[in-house]
Amino acid sequence: MGNDSVNWEDVGITAAEYELIVDLLGRKPNELELALFSVMWSEHCGYKYSRALLSRLPTEGRQVLQGPGENAGVIDIQDGQAAVMKIESHNHPSAIEPYAGAATGVGGILRDIFTMGARPIAGLNSLRFGPLSDPHQRSLLEGAVGGMAGYGNTVGVPMIAGEIYFDESYSGNCLVNAMAVGLLDKGDTIAKGLATGVGNLVMAAGTPTGRDGIEGAAFASGELTEESQERRSAIPKGYPETGKRLIEASLEAIKSGYLVGIQDMGAAGYTSSASEMAARGGHGIELDMNLVPVCEDGMTPYEIMLSETQERMLFVVEAGKESAVEAIFSRWDIPVAVVGKVTDDGLFRLKQGDVVLAEVPAKALASAPTYQTEARRPAYLKKTANFNIDSLPHPENHNDILLQLLASPNIASKEWAIQQFDYSAGGCTMVPPGLSGAGIIRIKGTNKAIGLSVDCNSRLCYLDPKSGAAAAVAEAARNLVCSGAKPLAVTDGLNFGNPEKPEIYWQFAESIDGIAEACTVLDTPVVGGNVSFYNESKGQAIYPTPVIGMLGLIEDIKHVCTQDFKEAGDLIILLGANKGELGGSEYLQVIHGLATGCPPELDLHLEKRVQDMCLQAIREGLVRSAHDCSEGGLAAALAECCILGELGAKVRLDQTMSARELLYGESHSRIVVSTKQENLDRLQELADQHGVPWELLGHVENDVLEITGVLDDKARTLINLSVQELKSTWREAIKCHMSR
Repeated sequence: MGNDSVNWEDVGITAAEYELIVDLLGRKPNELELALFSVMWSEHCGYKYSRALLSRLPTEGRQVLQGPGENAGVIDIQDGQAAVMKIESHNHPSAIEPYAGAATGVGGILRDIFTMGARPIAGLNSLRFGPLSDPHQRSLLEGAVGGMAGYGNTVGVPMIAGEIYFDESYSGNCLVNAMAVGLLDKGDTIAKGLATGVGNLVMAAGTPTGRDGIEGAAFASGELTEESQERRSAIPKGYPETGKRLIEASLEAIKSGYLVGIQDMGAAGYTSSASEMAARGGHGIELDMNLVPVCEDGMTPYEIMLSETQERMLFVVEAGKESAVEAIFSRWDIPVAVVGKVTDDGLFRLKQGDVVLAEVPAKALASAPTYQTEARRPAYLKKTANFNIDSLPHPENHNDILLQLLASPNIASKEWAIQQFDYSAGGCTMVPPGLSGAGIIRIKGTNKAIGLSVDCNSRLCYLDPKSGAAAAVAEAARNLVCSGAKPLAVTDGLNFGNPEKPEIYWQFAESIDGIAEACTVLDTPVVGGNVSFYNESKGQAIYPTPVIGMLGLIEDIKHVCTQDFKEAGDLIILLGANKGELGGSEYLQVIHGLATGCPPELDLHLEKRVQDMCLQAIREGLVRSAHDCSEGGLAAALAECCILGELGAKVRLDQTMSARELLYGESHSRIVVSTKQENLDRLQELADQHGVPWELLGHVENDVLEITGVLDDKARTLINLSVQELKSTWREAIKCHMSR
């Protein structure tokens, strides 16, 4: 093993980090060793700019069986069963090769789930692109949705919920976040990614290693530039047919009891998987490059160790059980090979036969230095906070305004994307995507179901990162409650610009504090997630986008609730207060082209009371439909209830504020519910018990949505539109864009 001096700057290592590596090794690293440190100490693998702040998040609770630190979080869902969930980003790859980037994002998140010993049962997505008027953005959307659908449909995991947003801030850097959930049944053991037992063998299974995806971790740890387009070799390809068999083989191997530890090979491939397993287990690992299955001739140790070829697993097997494990993978036609062994020296050692190529402490490799940089409030916030909405003219035709909002791709039906996914795969999806703000999947053999949501209004985070991030948690929980599920836990996908810039680091720190506060009040601890930095192009960062994935439990499937109005004559009630707050609203963006103002205030304790009251009412059978108010305000929420139920409504708003505030304000902590007349007294009683403001808005009718406002002591019709016109506008908007 030589001590050749190499240029540390060329591999993204700082001068201080290079000196630290020299101190850790007691010598200069050779070229291969420096490459190992460069990927493991990248932000993508090492979380060096985020780890210190992530410690502020609440991660413990009676429902948490496994928190951050493993491949995915594990949540108790009663009766000896547990749910496993995780969200991850694949932003940079998807910006270059949207189909492959999104497909491998799905494959990677599924591996995180079954690596824990859980069978994947559902997927969700959170996608963001620039305006659909741009052909390139339409191409990115088409590729990303196609890649996610192509992989998920082949593997047979239903995509049951998600969100798609469009904004100019994502034009140079789209976001593709994939979430998955799995189930551990009674008697199943939580598998972990660790290496223990000196002499135990290290085995690799799955696709032979190729040159695809080399340096992918480093690629994801820098801003997108014009040169990024030339790095298509850093984008690995997905193999869903292999992935499907790998799921079955891995789950069977885990249940056999022969595996000591298991880890998927994602970012940085063999390097991250082996070094992290060794570090967690307090042992060492020795790998022999001559034993690693490869699919291309002449691959160097550097290429083997940094390749991100997909559909690969690394596991530690009890000595003497390797033949039994080989037989399991052979039955599923999955290549498998012994590639190394566990040692007692704590070193991550790479050999080629008898020649030692690299030798570094595993814990040092898996423990990147952490940084807390300067944080500075962005100057733009002074201008946005001082915006005076009274400077804008009041609209005269609210029929036109509502139709424009329903045609906004952020509000419009996502049917164009939904219809590409086999959301009914597995036969347990209870509610088609779009009919509820959350996905609902039944747990076979029980009367229970899991509710899943993914949410973030990034415009609110841009205007106030702390409040906006807390609002994302609140909305995710509110969507679960509206479906009949009790919120239990969070997995977060934190997407930001360059953390080395003080303004970006401030946005990130504020968002962490907002998530922490909301999760504490709503009792939804964070069990894992993902941080994606450097989401910038030409020096322009995306909006701060802390995506919140949340899981909830429906103890009895008879409590499943949807958004659609059910029957003419039902009463329509607003839970929560209509405050008419327009800062950061879809109304300002769509009608005036503005992302400005003070976002709505969030009272987390009121939010908790509204959610608790609504959930109790649903469980008592008092609520026939429930829909949270978010983008587009009360008018858009009512319109969607009408569209989905193919029924109209007659509503009267008796509040002293302008029509635009009444209709399009996006105040938090509001839910529109419908109920039968005979349930009104009990609903009022529950609202009083929980301290929840409420208002009787009107009743469900046939054919027409009519909203009357009492303004200046005079009642006048603000909106009068047929449900058919609402429906056609809402359903066709994105389809029309994509058919150009």
